[in-house]
Amino acid sequence: MKRLRILVLVMVMMFSAGSVYAEEAKKAEEAKVTGSAAVGVFNKYVFRGYELSSHSFVTQPSVSVSYKGFSASLWSNIDSNVNGTQSVLNANYLSNQGKKDLNETDLTLSYTYVIDKLSLTGGYIYYGTDYTAETEEVFVTASYDMLLNPTLSVYRDINEYGGTYFNLSIAHSFPVYKEITLDLGASAGYFAGSDDYWKTYDSATGAYTGKKYSGLHDGMVKAGLTIPVAKNMSLQPLIQYWFPLSSNAKKSVSGNSYNPNGKLDETLVTGVNLTLSF
Repeated sequence: MKRLRILVLVMVMMFSAGSVYAEEAKKAEEAKVTGSAAVGVFNKYVFRGYELSSHSFVTQPSVSVSYKGFSASLWSNIDSNVNGTQSVLNANYLSNQGKKDLNETDLTLSYTYVIDKLSLTGGYIYYGTDYTAETEEVFVTASYDMLLNPTLSVYRDINEYGGTYFNLSIAHSFPVYKEITLDLGASAGYFAGSDDYWKTYDSATGAYTGKKYSGLHDGMVKAGLTIPVAKNMSLQPLIQYWFPLSSNAKKSVSGNSYNPNGKLDETLVTGVNLTLSF
C-alpha cells in the first residue's frame, strides 16, 4: 500500500509538472512576435463596393506584426494608370491621369481578446489617401470560430466622413489536394451617413441637398485557392464579385449619383496574392 501511495504521488507530481510545462510553453508560444508580408496584383481596387480604379491594374503591398493580441499593419495601393471613376472625381488628383501613383497607405492598430471560440477586436485605422481627404476610423469586430466563421464588424469614421459602416461576413476553406485549399466567402454591408457630407442628390435643387445616404450598401462573394509554394509562403489566386444591395446604392438622379460618394456597380475583381508568414 505504501508503494502504491508513493507511485500515485510520483504520478501526480509528474502530471502537475507536465501541466505547468505545457502552460508555460503555451504562454511562450502566445508571446512570440508573428506577422506576414504580402503583395497582391489585381485588375481593380474596390473598397466597400466603390470602384477606386479604372482601366489599369493595382499592386497592393502590405506588412503586419502581432504580439500578445496587439497588431499593427501597413497597407498600400499603387495604381498603374490613374483614371477617374464614379467614386474618384477629385480634379487635383486627376491631374495625374495616365500616370502611375501610390495613392493610398493605411495604418491599422488593433487588439484582439479571445474568449473560448469568440474573438473580439477593437482598433483604429488611418487612411492616407491622395484621391480624397485623409480620414480616420475606429472599429470593433466579433468573430466566432465555427462553421462559416461568422464575423460582424462595425466601423465609425471620426474625422472627414462621419458615418457608420456595418459588415457581416462568412468564410470557409475546403481541402482540395494535399495542402491546397479552396477558400469561399461572402459579405454584406450596411451604411448610415451622419454628417452633411452624406446628403444625397436632389433633382429639385440640382445639388447634394437631400436626406443623408443610408441603407443596405454592398454585397460581395469570392472564391480562391491557397497554394503553398515554399515554407511559410503561399500563392492565393482569387476572384471577387461586388454588387449593390439596394436601389439607393446603385441609384442615379438626372445623370448624377444619388450617393455623394458615387453609385455602386456590379464589378468583377481578379488577381493574386503572394503571402509570407513569419
